[in-house]
Amino acid sequence: MPKMMSFTRAFATGMLTALVSSQAAAQDSPDDGPSLDEIVDAWLASPHADRSSEAFTHWHEESEIPGTCAVCHSSTGAVDYLLGEMSQPGVIDHSVPTGTSVDCVVCHTSAASELMAVPFPSGETVDTFEESAVCTVCHQGRTSTFDVETAVAGLEDDVIAGDLSFINIHYAPSAATLMGGDVRGGYEYDGKVYKGQFTHVPDMNGCVDCHRPHSLEVQLDNCTACHQGVTSFSDIRTTTTDFDGDGDTSAGISVPINALHERLGMAIQSYGANVSGTPIVYGAGSYPYFFIDSNGDGIASDDETAYPNRYQSWTPRLLKAAYNYQVVAKDSAIYVHNPHYALQLLYDSLESLSGQVEVDMSGLARP
Repeated sequence: MPKMMSFTRAFATGMLTALVSSQAAAQDSPDDGPSLDEIVDAWLASPHADRSSEAFTHWHEESEIPGTCAVCHSSTGAVDYLLGEMSQPGVIDHSVPTGTSVDCVVCHTSAASELMAVPFPSGETVDTFEESAVCTVCHQGRTSTFDVETAVAGLEDDVIAGDLSFINIHYAPSAATLMGGDVRGGYEYDGKVYKGQFTHVPDMNGCVDCHRPHSLEVQLDNCTACHQGVTSFSDIRTTTTDFDGDGDTSAGISVPINALHERLGMAIQSYGANVSGTPIVYGAGSYPYFFIDSNGDGIASDDETAYPNRYQSWTPRLLKAAYNYQVVAKDSAIYVHNPHYALQLLYDSLESLSGQVEVDMSGLARP
C-alpha cells in the first residue's frame, strides 16, 4: 500500500474509532451496521477521499484555500462553516490550510448531525433534508436565478454588454436541481411556472436514501422493485409525454433531456455566430466553459479552451440560455434528481433563443 494511502487509512480509522466510541456511549444499543474496516474501505474508494484530485489540490501552490472555496474543498473549512453562523451559503470569512479532503469529521460531528436548515444561493433556506442536510451544503451550486438577473438588470436582451461574463453554477448542484423552483438554481424565465422539489416514493427522497453514505454509490437494485426491467438509471421513465417530439415515449427520461440539451447547444452556437457575431463553443472540462470557436467548426479544441480565449460577446439572452445549458451539464444525474425541472429549463431557453435564431420547436412539449 502506498505510503500516503496508508497514512490516510490510519488517520480515517483513528478518527472514526474515536467518533464511534463517543457516539456508542450515548446510545442504548450498539450499532449493527457495517464494520469500521468496511466503512473506511468504502470512504477511501470514494471521490470524497481522493486527495490527489483537482478538487483538493487546486490550491497547493498557495498552501491555503480561500474562504469562498474552503467549505467544500477541505474538512477544516466544512467544520468551521457548520460551527459558524452559515450566513453566506458555502462561504467562511477566512482561508484554511490545504491537505484535507472531505474527511470523516465533516459528517460525524454533532454540528452535522444536528443540521436542519440549509441556506441556498437564492436566499431560500430548506429544512426538509433531515439526515441528508450536510450533503446539500456543498451539492447546491453557487448561483441561482438571482445572480443572472442581477448581472443583466437594465440591459437590452440582444445587445452585447462588455461587462457580462459567464455565470457558472458550479459542479454537481444536485440539491439545487432536486429542489427545482423552490430554490431557483436554474435560470427561470419570467411568466413561467417551474417544478419544485422532486418528490419520490417514501423513504427514497433524501441523498442517503439512494447514495451509500461512504462510497457514494447508488444501487440499481433499490429501483428495480418498481422500475422493473431497467438495466441502468438512465432507462427509467414514468411519463408518456413526448417531450422531444421524436415519437418515442418508451426510452428513459434521460433521452429527451439529452436531446433538448444537444439542441440547446446548437441554438447557442447559432445565436453566437449570427446575433452576437462571434462563434461560440462549449468546453465541458475547461473553465470558464464557453470559448470563441476560432475556426467555426463547432468543436472545442485544446488550443481554443484556454482562458484568454474565453467567450466575451455575451448578451443577456445568450447568457441566460448558456447558464441553463451548464446547469443541466453539471448535474449529470438531473434526469433522476428532477427531470421535469431540467426539461422546463431547456424548453424555455430554446423558446427564448428562437425569437432571434431559427430553432425548431415543433413537436416539443413543456412539462
